Amino acid sequence: MSKVYKVAVIVGSLRKASINRKLALALAELAPPSLQLQIVEIGELPLYSEDIDVSPAPAAYTRFRDEVKSADALLFVTPEYNRSIPAPMKNAIDVGSRPYGQSAFSGKPGAVLSASPGAVGGFGANHHLRQCLVFLDVPVLQQPEAYLGGAGNFFDDSGKPNDGIKGFLQKFIEAYAAWVERVAG
Repeated sequence: MSKVYKVAVIVGSLRKASINRKLALALAELAPPSLQLQIVEIGELPLYSEDIDVSPAPAAYTRFRDEVKSADALLFVTPEYNRSIPAPMKNAIDVGSRPYGQSAFSGKPGAVLSASPGAVGGFGANHHLRQCLVFLDVPVLQQPEAYLGGAGNFFDDSGKPNDGIKGFLQKFIEAYAAWVERVAG
């Protein structure tokens, strides 16, 4: 039996009807048996401050760090705000990378998918996030790139992906599974 890799999925949008959350859930359904995708919630994380990150750290910090540390791999699914990553995503990165020298992210294979109703598909957010991940020692899947424009039209009324995007998501998650196997295996 082949190994099953636990993937921590971090969604940058907190909105209930988030396109990015729908994409994360669709990827979880399309994932091969070698990947177990689980969304790690970030909405309850207090803004990172060393002043509150003392023993004991806030429970939300500890929960988040433990969930990320227990994962074999990372998948970031994010919208773009003002040509960068949303504040909750940046805060999650800051929380998970601290205390200094104890990053929960280090060495785990990762991938970034950005999506936006606009034409550019979150290109700026995708690249800013990749810059953070380089510093955090997260080897990131390079191909296929995933900047999904026009994302408001990807789902039917029940939240299921349409055939147009489903094929790309299948290709992406299969490439990611091979990446995880190569880096973590």
